[in-house]
Amino acid sequence: MHRRFELSIVIPLLNEKESLIPLHQWISKALDSEASSYEIIFIDDGSTDGSWETISALAQDYTEVSGIRFAKNYGKSQALHAGFKAAQKGFVATLDADLQDSPEELPKMIQTLKEENLDLISGWKKKRFDSVLFKNLPSKLFNWAARRVSGIKLHDFNCGIKVYRADVVKNIDVHGEMHRYIPVLASQEGYQKIGEQVVQHQARQYGQTKFGADRFFKGFLDLITLWFINRFGKRPMHFFGLWGTIMLLFGFGFTLYLGIDKLYFDTNARLITERPEFYIALTLMLLGSQFFIAGFLGELVLRNAKLTQRYHIKEKT
Repeated sequence: MHRRFELSIVIPLLNEKESLIPLHQWISKALDSEASSYEIIFIDDGSTDGSWETISALAQDYTEVSGIRFAKNYGKSQALHAGFKAAQKGFVATLDADLQDSPEELPKMIQTLKEENLDLISGWKKKRFDSVLFKNLPSKLFNWAARRVSGIKLHDFNCGIKVYRADVVKNIDVHGEMHRYIPVLASQEGYQKIGEQVVQHQARQYGQTKFGADRFFKGFLDLITLWFINRFGKRPMHFFGLWGTIMLLFGFGFTLYLGIDKLYFDTNARLITERPEFYIALTLMLLGSQFFIAGFLGELVLRNAKLTQRYHIKEKT
């Protein structure tokens, strides 16, 4: 397996100054005898602890190291997108900068990816060193829901260590908080050969996690978004038009019933506006019309707008 691959390693980070030099040393030790060439791309996502100065020093001393610095904190998805855009090797790997992902797993993952002809391979932290109550159990629930919705049989969607063929990362759009669902995004673009490999999880040595408990709530919302986009993203009228039609039909049905009943059966002097059916009909017709308008607007946006990545790179090294 020696000297058979070229690898770009994309490492997003926020305030991980203490970890950067040990991480670089660990990567060098793991890959110097395995890769024909490799590059390490640090993405500084608005750090304020001196991380960029450490990256700049590493880039001056080691030709394989480069860095991109954001003007402020844009989030992990934007950092990964910038790193994927800058990657130049045949394979692209991601690592977290907190020393919890082992670079020694990368050669084995690349070998599996090549042997099984996969598009990407994701790590699975089967044994974790995190809090059971606040991280492990919510993570299991989150991954179960992601498997059910996406149909992709991964145990750990959000594992930081993954390896891709270069064309995969060049053709997916990672934005918002979608870094958790890169395998799903890849599958939606036709890269459906997705594998998984058990990797060793390390205890955090420096600092503290940058993600709070709200990440699971946001993750579930993003999962619903992905499901909707996958199902109706290319034809929004199929969703909004269907429900708009149903509401309008029921609304017109109530209106017709009220009219016939008033003309032929309701002989008292009660006004139509005094009957609850009138307000049901009015609400359904208004909602149905709004759903139709939303569907038309969605079709127009889909045909005329292009998604853009919003981040401002302050400097490179």
